[in-house]
Amino acid sequence: MAEVSEVLMSVLSTIRVPRPGDRVHKDECALSFSSPESEGGLYVCMNSFLGFGSQYVDRHHTRSGQRAYLHISRTRKAPVRIEGGFNVEQEQYEEEVKVVLFPDRQEVTSDDLATMPDVVRERVSLAMAGLMSADSVSHALQVQQWDGEVRAVSRHAVELKQLNNGTKIPPSGWRCEVCDLQENLWMNLSDGRVFCGRRYFDGSGGNNHALLHFQQTGHPLAVKLGTITPDGADVYSYDEDDMVLDPKLPEHLSHFGIDMMTMEKTEHTMTELEIAVNQRVGEWEVIQESGATLRPLSGPGLTGMKNLGNSCYLNSVMQVLFTVPDFQSKSVTVYHFYLLVSKLGYGLLSGEYSKPAPDPGEGSEPSSEPRGDQVGIAARMFKALVGRGHPEFSTNRQQDAQEFLLHFINMVERNCRSGVNPSEAFRFLVEERIVCQQSQKAKYTQRVDYILQLPVPMDQATNTEELQEAERRREEADSSGAPPPAPVRACIPFTACMAALSEPETLTDFWSSAAQAKTTATKTTRFASFPDHMVIQVKKFTFGQDWVPKKLDVSIDVPDTLDLTALRGTGQQPGEELLPEVAPPPLMTPDVEVKAPVLDDSTVSQLCEMGFPLEACRKAVYYTGNTGIDAAMNWVMGHMDDPGRAIIGWCLLRNYLLANFPSICGPTHPKLSQFDFSAPLVLPGTSSAPGTTPTESISEEHLATIVSMGFSRDQATRALRATSNVLERAVDWIFSHLDDLESMEVSEGGRSAAESEGSREPPPGPKVRDGPGSKSTARGREWVQFELDV
Repeated sequence: MAEVSEVLMSVLSTIRVPRPGDRVHKDECALSFSSPESEGGLYVCMNSFLGFGSQYVDRHHTRSGQRAYLHISRTRKAPVRIEGGFNVEQEQYEEEVKVVLFPDRQEVTSDDLATMPDVVRERVSLAMAGLMSADSVSHALQVQQWDGEVRAVSRHAVELKQLNNGTKIPPSGWRCEVCDLQENLWMNLSDGRVFCGRRYFDGSGGNNHALLHFQQTGHPLAVKLGTITPDGADVYSYDEDDMVLDPKLPEHLSHFGIDMMTMEKTEHTMTELEIAVNQRVGEWEVIQESGATLRPLSGPGLTGMKNLGNSCYLNSVMQVLFTVPDFQSKSVTVYHFYLLVSKLGYGLLSGEYSKPAPDPGEGSEPSSEPRGDQVGIAARMFKALVGRGHPEFSTNRQQDAQEFLLHFINMVERNCRSGVNPSEAFRFLVEERIVCQQSQKAKYTQRVDYILQLPVPMDQATNTEELQEAERRREEADSSGAPPPAPVRACIPFTACMAALSEPETLTDFWSSAAQAKTTATKTTRFASFPDHMVIQVKKFTFGQDWVPKKLDVSIDVPDTLDLTALRGTGQQPGEELLPEVAPPPLMTPDVEVKAPVLDDSTVSQLCEMGFPLEACRKAVYYTGNTGIDAAMNWVMGHMDDPGRAIIGWCLLRNYLLANFPSICGPTHPKLSQFDFSAPLVLPGTSSAPGTTPTESISEEHLATIVSMGFSRDQATRALRATSNVLERAVDWIFSHLDDLESMEVSEGGRSAAESEGSREPPPGPKVRDGPGSKSTARGREWVQFELDV
């Protein structure tokens, strides 16, 4: 032990005591899904507070030189037998904590520390206690993301009257003045009296003595002892019957001798208790399983993911993605964003976490027989990564799986610019054919998409009579006050959805370049290519008569094989004439002097919001004679043959995303600024030359900010031009296009070689594969059904 003491003394300077704000990873390995409950336990670095499983801790020691790790190991105890069965409300664990010194893995327990020098014992004991009492990163994120009711400032807080009764509250050792309870204690902020809280629905919590004290005295505010930290505490207003904020809490606590800055949390806050109740409700739903008999599975590719309160949308999407070969191979190659993606992929595919959990048995000794259910993985770090900064996915609210899939694909696209891109497996081209009904001439455009949105024709239900009868019974129940009858789900044939997808769409108010006037046209949508894997979204949301969105309750029987061959686009047909590329007469003012026409700013703004470059939008409005958004959009769609056509597909994708999921859209694709489509519009009566951009549109302040980050002025200018001079978007753009900027050759005139050499071919657009139109639906059927049911 003397040798161990010497080793501890030599590494004492590397052992830190966690401080408020330190991120302690003590429930999940940084490189795997090992936890304290896993075989081998978890090793927490006592300097960086990162956690590592037994298979990775040696690697971290070798690379970092850190020698002291806190080893946490938990073993599940046998369930407690109660009347009628076992208590399954909460699993119990035996926990073992010790310090392990590398590379020899020398172990030091708390008892061992008692025999060591004071300086070693005190420092190491404080570090161990601090690590064990600190909230883990995942727990802190869960509390931070919890969407409970927003707490308002109490109307009693500012003018709260406090009695000068000489009461001083000690920093610990509290008891209820009536029943001697030592937990869930609340101190009244008016008189300093300490009482127990309310009794919970299950009989625990307290004996209502704090509430009775308010009813007797009228003193409204109380603080929960044990939740007081330098950051705040739980304050309840009995008068307002709600959790509240007290902006003068430090002053109110100081009146009774409590210094907030020295207090540490020893009890769960009310938010943490709400989360615990929510998780128990979820566990109970799992236990029920609707009476189904389930056969446990385990092995490679059969790993389950634990629900983190609201992560069913994330779990279902990632489970499906990692059945696709592109994601399986990419997950084990390059990733920094992909470090956690690779970790998740390995966790799902390896089978390491898909082993039957051992059954602890009914006695004190664990049973060697497997219990049946597997350990599974909890993707806490991954969820925090993909949701960071997103207004929805960073919360604990329920989300839409299709919207999350597009958000994740967007992240993959940003991080796979120069390497293999697994999202190419879903990318396909859509061909849109517009036929002018007056001239019978056609126009063809293409756009990139990732998801096939399938309409639901409710009028094609095969059980119409049953639905009508169910509606009649529901109306009778409403009028009589009787309980509502069991709902009846509409049965829609999958073939009817496909037929609705292929039906031509009538466009009114279409500006025809052949007729040089507005007329009617038909638009037909077909596939210009088929992806390796087709993702289908059943459009189950619609709007009611009151314009409130509602979810369709439908049943769609998906066939085992889906043949889309008949929906392949054919392009221009023999003898078919195309609409001419003729612009309408330019707008002219009645004045003799030629003046620049006034463009409809609202139409320009609408087009810009769809992701198209400003100059392209101004051209569209100008050349369609200010005739409205439909005509301007038709002009944009008709100029896809201009240089840079393939890149424009990104704008169309962004148009789709903006219309459906505006929160996940990034800036307009920067390479659009290099092509004629978005070259500046020169209006009559103006002196700007083609190809120039007014220098005043670029903020010098924004330029200076980006240049101060180490980028050149030309690179900063390019980033700002690509993002409409918005600093935050420009910074995000420049860091996500480092490869492009490094190869950017800038001439003395400030223009890149790609811009100055007109003969150079534009860069290729997004890579699109083209496979067969017949697809098996077996891989995605469970996810489709899940999406219909949830």
